[in-house]
Amino acid sequence: MIDDNAFATLRCQFCDTWNRVRASRAQDRPKCGSCGRPILLDRPWVLHADTFDRTIKESTVPVLVDFYADWCGPCKMMAPFVDQLAARHEGKALIAKLNTDFAQQISNGLVIRGIPTTIVFRDGAEAARLTGAVKLPELEALLSKATQAAAT
Repeated sequence: MIDDNAFATLRCQFCDTWNRVRASRAQDRPKCGSCGRPILLDRPWVLHADTFDRTIKESTVPVLVDFYADWCGPCKMMAPFVDQLAARHEGKALIAKLNTDFAQQISNGLVIRGIPTTIVFRDGAEAARLTGAVKLPELEALLSKATQAAAT
């Protein structure tokens, strides 16, 4: 169960302004506080090397990150399941993607040795991890495992 005061910290993809989005209001189609453009959380949020740390550390909802590369066949096979997960968990978790080709320092720091790798972060720390392409039920189980671990 996600706290009504839980939020995701995200940088607007249009104007680069940081926003704190209350998870319970995610389905209301929140807008950037600066430019007024939509912050759509029913699909994976694209993270970059310069947004990853702040989003992970300052979000109080679980953040599931799909570490991928555009050239990776298994990553492409898994992408529709990550999309479905984002739609199903809008307002309960932030589902995000990070292209490892453009964030090698982050990938190295997290000791990612194969892609796709999926990591769930809670309170700024890694809570669960899976390496390899998986389908929606496995992604659901990973997110659930991380959420349950945090509750205990």
